[in-house]
Amino acid sequence: MKIAVVGATGLVGTQMLQVLKNRKFPVTELIPVASERSVGNKIEFDGKSYRVHSMQEAIDAVPDIAIFSAGGSVSLEFAPKFAEKGTIVIDNSSAWRMNPNYKLVVPEVNAHELHNLNENDKIIANPNCSTIQMVVALNPLHQKYKIKRVVVSTYQSVTGTGKAAVDQLMSERKGETGNKVYPHPIDLNVLPHIDVFLENGYTKEEMKMILETKKIMCDDSIQLTATAVRIPTMGGHSEAVNVEFENDFDLKEVREILSNSEGIIVQDNVSKFEYPMPIHSEGKDEVFVGRLRRDDSQKNTLNMWIVADNLRKGAATNAVQIAEYLVKENLLKTKTV
Repeated sequence: MKIAVVGATGLVGTQMLQVLKNRKFPVTELIPVASERSVGNKIEFDGKSYRVHSMQEAIDAVPDIAIFSAGGSVSLEFAPKFAEKGTIVIDNSSAWRMNPNYKLVVPEVNAHELHNLNENDKIIANPNCSTIQMVVALNPLHQKYKIKRVVVSTYQSVTGTGKAAVDQLMSERKGETGNKVYPHPIDLNVLPHIDVFLENGYTKEEMKMILETKKIMCDDSIQLTATAVRIPTMGGHSEAVNVEFENDFDLKEVREILSNSEGIIVQDNVSKFEYPMPIHSEGKDEVFVGRLRRDDSQKNTLNMWIVADNLRKGAATNAVQIAEYLVKENLLKTKTV
């Protein structure tokens, strides 16, 4: 199994390598890819040293799977070149997500979509980090009670922006002046602003959550509104989710459904102050759900708190899980060299 990791030296790329190792993915040949300035450098993976390759070297090597985390422009330019060789690309950028010709996959929700791949369908999109953790928690409840409307407010880690944002936070915490990624200080502050503002007043991040949720859950009838907020934390993203169902629910049954659903850990014992927090989600692959309670102001409506490591389940782990499913179900096709 020949695997290329594009963007291998970035925050998400290094997590992808870690997840591949942790989950014992059957890598027989690793091809780490990074920018031209990093080509020739060495990285460590599973006790071995690997040379960082250029993009063209990786394309010419014709890997079975290429996992991308290098930004939308890079994906738009190079993912099709891998695909032309027969390599299946799993892309972590927003480049292909809402393109109707490509699958947008969260394995716990819609892995079945991968059975419909064809020779011209070699690029699989990895959803936005905040969308992934939300739909993992929402989908089993949607199957039982049918969702009408979702109101979500996010509390997102600076790691979602990248290393430069982490550096800005730590510099400000030390009282130092450094390069700024955000238009305002992030330490001891909250920014109701993730990605660019659009003409409708929403940010691109908020619209990603709205549109991607409908596509992944294959239900355009779900009404969703989002407010995405950056906070000075690391370890994971948190979400306050208010969900209205068509049918009534029993809280005990909700807990049982979530507890028995793949990829979810319920932490919901307020008498012992047990609830999900990003400080405890860091480095873990599961989605954590708690603060489950009825919304007494509206019929058939549930409040829930959802936390996950945005670099793991929100990016690297989800991509590797897609690769695992392709291998398990024997969905990798013959390559064209």
